Formats: sequence, structure tokens, C-alpha cells
Amino acid sequence: MFQLRKKVFLKEVVTADQLGQPCPPINRVAAMAVFQNPLSGKFSEDLSELFEIGGALGKDLAAEAIRQLNGDPVSYGKAAIVGINGDLEQGGAVIHPRLGAPMRAAAGGGEAVIPSNAKLGAPGCEIDLPLGHKDNPWSFDHFDTMTLNIPDAPKPDEIVLCLAYADGGRPIPRCGKGPINT
Repeated sequence: MFQLRKKVFLKEVVTADQLGQPCPPINRVAAMAVFQNPLSGKFSEDLSELFEIGGALGKDLAAEAIRQLNGDPVSYGKAAIVGINGDLEQGGAVIHPRLGAPMRAAAGGGEAVIPSNAKLGAPGCEIDLPLGHKDNPWSFDHFDTMTLNIPDAPKPDEIVLCLAYADGGRPIPRCGKGPINT
């Protein structure tokens, strides 16, 4: 069993690009959970406890994030910030082995690898959560980022798990939908 401190949800509704050109609304929702790192301050070869936490939190967070979208999810991403008494691999353990299945289930499938990022950080640090199309890893129009933070997290012995969905790509995309000459 793990100790959850709080959940935070962020919804963005993008209606124009950075230059002010209007676009159809694009909804992006991030769901974040702050929890006690059971392996804080310890080196362990066995990270299975963190695998389980990622899977358990993922199901709940993914369902709530998708409920807050205005359209069907077309892109997704995940990230973790590990408090400074932890280890980067602990963040990887939370977001990789068991988080993908509940994220895909909530989105109604997903053929593409879920883009991810993990880092060590102090309270309030930011993380760039990458977004990519859930079915087409070569959809350049869906490569995007949400920059996230929670002002009081992670404490040194905590982890912040982040996941996000969007119902569209970037505003006014012009890069294409597949490989040209990569």
C-alpha cells in the first residue's frame, strides 16, 4: 500500500497559436499524483512496488483526465519527478512497466509508444511532459509538450506521477503527418 498526498489536474484549452492565429479548440488535460516514495533513500534492485503504484494510480488518473477532455483522446504522454532522496530509475519504474496498459485502455487503445520523461527535482520544479499521437508515432502534427509543476512537490521523499491526454495536435500544424525523408 502506498501513501497518496494529493492529486492535481490541469486543463488547457488552446484557441490560438503563439502568434494569435485562431484555431479550433484543442483540449489538453494533465493528471498528477503526489505520493510517498517507498524506496526513498534506498538502493533496490527490486522496483516492483513502484511498478504496482504506477499501474494503480494510472487507471484512476487516466479515467479522470479523459473525462475532462471535450473530445476523444488522440495523443498522450507520461512523466515522473522524483524527489532528491530518490533515484531516477525509481521514476522510470513508476511510468514504464505498468502505466501504459491503463492509459491505453482509458484512451480506447493506442498503438504507439507513450512518450515519456523522468527527472530528479526539488519542490516546484517543472517537467516537460511530451505528447505524441496514440496510434501513429510519425504524426509530426501531434508532437507537443505540456510543462507541468506542483509548487509544493515533490518533497525529498516523494514522487510526482504525471500523465496527459489531448484531443488534438498542435495549433495550426504544418509539419505533416508522416515521414518525408527522415
